Amino acid sequence: MTHITKGANTPVPAALLRVAVCRRSVPGAPSVDASALLLDALGKVRGDADLVFYNQPAHPSGAVRHAGTADGGGQLAEWLELDLPRIEAEVQRVVIAGSCDGGVFGSVPGLNVRALTGDGTVVAHYDVTDASEETAFVLGEFYRRNGTWKFRAVGQGYASGLAGLATDFGIAVEDPTPPPPPIPAPIPVPPPTPTAFGPDFQPFVQRGRGNGVISVGVPLPPGPVIVEAWHEGDGYFGMHTLNQRNKDDDLLYNSTLRDFRGRALVHPSEGMPLRLRVEADNDWTVMVQPLSVTRRLDSPLQGYGPEVVAYTGTAADVDVEFAGDEDGGGYFAIKSQELANLRDPDEYDLLVNETDALRQTVPVPAGPLLLLIEADGAWQLAARPLPVLDQAAAQASGVYTGRGKSTVTLVNPAPGRPSILEYAISDEGAFMGYEVKLLDEYDDEEKLLRGDNNGRRGRTLLFRKGEPEARLRIEDAGDWSLRLLPVEQAQPLTGSVEGTGSTVLGYTGPPALVGLRRTTGDDGWLDSWTVQPQGKRAICADTAGRRRPVTGPLWVSEAGYCYLLVQAGDETGWRLDPAPLDTAPAFGGQGRQMSGQGYGVVRHTGPETEMMLTHEGRGMLDLLVIWELDERLRPVRRISTASGLQRLPGGLLQIRTSGNWTIENGG
Repeated sequence: MTHITKGANTPVPAALLRVAVCRRSVPGAPSVDASALLLDALGKVRGDADLVFYNQPAHPSGAVRHAGTADGGGQLAEWLELDLPRIEAEVQRVVIAGSCDGGVFGSVPGLNVRALTGDGTVVAHYDVTDASEETAFVLGEFYRRNGTWKFRAVGQGYASGLAGLATDFGIAVEDPTPPPPPIPAPIPVPPPTPTAFGPDFQPFVQRGRGNGVISVGVPLPPGPVIVEAWHEGDGYFGMHTLNQRNKDDDLLYNSTLRDFRGRALVHPSEGMPLRLRVEADNDWTVMVQPLSVTRRLDSPLQGYGPEVVAYTGTAADVDVEFAGDEDGGGYFAIKSQELANLRDPDEYDLLVNETDALRQTVPVPAGPLLLLIEADGAWQLAARPLPVLDQAAAQASGVYTGRGKSTVTLVNPAPGRPSILEYAISDEGAFMGYEVKLLDEYDDEEKLLRGDNNGRRGRTLLFRKGEPEARLRIEDAGDWSLRLLPVEQAQPLTGSVEGTGSTVLGYTGPPALVGLRRTTGDDGWLDSWTVQPQGKRAICADTAGRRRPVTGPLWVSEAGYCYLLVQAGDETGWRLDPAPLDTAPAFGGQGRQMSGQGYGVVRHTGPETEMMLTHEGRGMLDLLVIWELDERLRPVRRISTASGLQRLPGGLLQIRTSGNWTIENGG
């Protein structure tokens, strides 16, 4: 009995073979229907008759038949018969596939395929061990090599079922949806957007052994083409394009994979035939084909080696898995090339460029585009399209949801007034977490939220100037939700308040001080800002990661009102303590000095005079900054950004630093 693993092959006798698609007989397990597809040199069926299954049990040639189902010895089997000597010369491969009824292949116990001679000798046996959510599966294939037949264990799944598998091999599957009733009168509609990647042409095929040169003898339309190559057995296989000087140009393949098969995107030079140089240890086949042969990423897709994949859906996150080579290492890369850039080989986005096995997620924009894969082993791709925002529904509900990198326009439910933005945003592992930026009409950016500052959920203020709408750019995010709330829902600051994370508070009253202290969390972000109804804002206090309490000014409008933003991580607890202005520490007069640490508000009781400022910073970027405040505690003039002698006016001053500071008489 010849057991082989995924990707391996073994010779089989050119005789009448019986092929069993088997699984263990377990009550409640999904059933499996076996089928065979007869493919030409281009990997396609020649017509619907080249699909043999239970509803079309015999090929017109009589060489392939569906032989029914058998049950015994704890096994269930769907049987096919292949009379290899009778298979037509145009047929180069016979694919053995299965479709799953009532479940997925990951739930099929003991799935395997076996090929037996007439006397019952098993000549090939492949156990499928990595099936998951697929509803159709290419188990293996019989293929010709130099007048002999071999069997290869393929193990490629399709989540789109037998229809998706059949479509991949050139069978047109009818839409089961009944046609709509006739339209009484023609209605003009715009032409559909083209999604074809290029014109079709008659493929070119050449076979050889060892080193060789290929001159493509068919006319090729302008633009890129697919060059597919097969190399049999162990050993080296490499291929270059040749330039006008008949020298090596682009390296297409460089592989020692056993039974190598790959596809590459090639840009033929204008004004000369496409020429290729092959280096090989064994037999090879090269096919030059149109881009229409690319496999589509409209369901989970598996492959082995280099490949060109087409994606035509909306913006998506693509889950990528690379199994590595036979030693667990190997190279893997994905380049993304959009349809508008197909004629320029240097216009691409490098999505993955790694060695060794990997599992990661990469974002891709809306198609049509091509994914160019370089791989030294087996891989799998699965696209998760981003949800398409229904702008009208979002505006009506005030709730905007999505996933991944996005630019979204939020409409102010109360133009002329600010709104509370309540957010819940997961990040994708970026160093600083996700980012949300506010864009102006020129696409200039202002940071609104960042994961390490604002946490994954909380509240902030939007439409600070009462704008009718706001454009936000969301980056490095997973799933996200944005909800607009009336500003009246801001928590009132009428006394001491405790909370966790980022939020918005409303203050009404005379100018005052407010203390900010950390109650939980040791070194997470925690600061506060005052915001005017007209949109202007100024920092109130920053704890700089310490537990030491700090004090800041509540800068109020002429009407005696402001908003207070608290920015904190999800697990950071805090406490706010409003206090009257007369609690500000005072200094002035001969020999008087004042010392402190961190943010604070002080009162200079004397006239403007020269004072000595001393500062011990917490790091190179920690400066001593002093602002003059007016009667509403608005910062009106920056006085100092350094130690030394400075002229300080009388009145209230705000100190902004995280380090130690001292103010004393300059005399």
